Amino acid sequence: MSEAVALGAHPAPAVPAKGLRTGALGMVSAMVIGMSSTAPAYSIAATLGFIVLAGAGFKAAAFILLSFIPVLFVAVAFRELNSAEPDCGTNFTWATRAFGSRAGWMTGWVVTVAQLLVMSSQSALTGRYTLLLLGADSLADNRAVTTAIGCAWLLALCYLCYRGIEVSARAQWILLGIELAVLVIFSVVALVRVYDGSAGPQATHPRWSWLWPDGVGLGTAVSAVLLAVFIYWGWESSLSVNEESADPRRAPGRAAVLSTVLLVLNYLLVTVAALAFAGVGESGIGLGNEANSEDVLAGLGGAVFGGSGLGKVMGLLLIVSVLTSGAATSQATIMPAARTTLSMASHGALPKVFGRVHPKYQTPSVSTWTFGLVSLVLYVLLAVWSDNVLSDSVDAVGLTIAIEYTMTALACVWLFRKTLLASLRHFVLRGVLPFVGAVFFLAVLVLAVIEYAKPDAGETTVFGIGGVAVIGVVSILIGFPLMFAVHRACREFFAGRRLPRGSVSRGGESIEGA
Repeated sequence: MSEAVALGAHPAPAVPAKGLRTGALGMVSAMVIGMSSTAPAYSIAATLGFIVLAGAGFKAAAFILLSFIPVLFVAVAFRELNSAEPDCGTNFTWATRAFGSRAGWMTGWVVTVAQLLVMSSQSALTGRYTLLLLGADSLADNRAVTTAIGCAWLLALCYLCYRGIEVSARAQWILLGIELAVLVIFSVVALVRVYDGSAGPQATHPRWSWLWPDGVGLGTAVSAVLLAVFIYWGWESSLSVNEESADPRRAPGRAAVLSTVLLVLNYLLVTVAALAFAGVGESGIGLGNEANSEDVLAGLGGAVFGGSGLGKVMGLLLIVSVLTSGAATSQATIMPAARTTLSMASHGALPKVFGRVHPKYQTPSVSTWTFGLVSLVLYVLLAVWSDNVLSDSVDAVGLTIAIEYTMTALACVWLFRKTLLASLRHFVLRGVLPFVGAVFFLAVLVLAVIEYAKPDAGETTVFGIGGVAVIGVVSILIGFPLMFAVHRACREFFAGRRLPRGSVSRGGESIEGA
């Protein structure tokens, strides 16, 4: 590690350099990785319809905007922590520093669970949309075929991540560029047609009132927030490549914050355009039509671009944008997942084999392929078991995300607690905003468990309890026996000597622990 670590007056043993390629990425590349991880095209396409169906109507835009605020607060916490200790383990490292080895290990586990479940979702997505792109619509619902293609995508993306961070970053630029370009074209064309009167009778001009959630009941507001807040998850991948950045203390944190800002602008543009063009009716292309809820962009593509030659091309590009969204997210999920386990191994929280770095490519070799293969096995098992179970597994990610953000934001407040009054900046950016973000996501966690535990909340039930809650809670609880299983091999870490709760100092700045 690059900072002096001390517990009282006793220096901690230094953790050796991890072997990653230093100075490989600039701030923009880190930002691209963060945005790609959120799957902008797929996230908004698969969520907007459900927010409207929850009762938000045109106020869906308001919940997209308001959910961004606590996400921004948590992003600030990530930035502040990274400025003092840029470690690719991020959540794991900071939670360990703040709350001890067991809390840190479980935080690392929760993040890994989220990444594994997301990989299953995105593999299914890439498998289905590859077939749609090739015109094999009849096979797009064939579980065996889509699973095979999804597995092929997963292995190919793992190989890209294994081959080097520069290769991965270049691929992210291309995939994200296609995705965002198509979304902007879709939004602009839709709004132009709304204003020139060619959109149809269901269209309506955008209004500023759509951005404020007045007149929405509490139940609707809770459901809309639970849906909207998680479409931002993934921006923190910008920080997982901090040790490979040219300016590790500042660039990744700035990239993370900028990622959230660009995401909300993108989501608002697409949301307002879709609402204005399609309306919220329950028939036809209306966003209140349940038949369109799982992918509103697919339902609107033909209507927005028309059936001409150009329209068919743009409709095809919409499919491409969702496909590239899934591929980019998978790749940008593999990278931070591998670096989390690499960091855990480097700090002694996992067996040393997970800390191996390829001597030529300077990437986490064992961690990358282990995560990829575990993701593949999990995806196949869920796909073979049931599409309904796979769907509920994806929704369960929300529980793990809420824990991840709560722990990191609280770690920021706790680690900087002794210096919060040193300046107004520290008090606001390291105290107030992270604490508000932590409280918000803690509330989201409680509400999500209550909501997802309802028998009709998802596609499955277990003993009368919603399958989403069961899958989420059980996945998290599995971490406890796993933690005890590795305890014997990692005694030094769990004894608190490898990554002690102490202070990390650099110049006049410090993280001070208990």
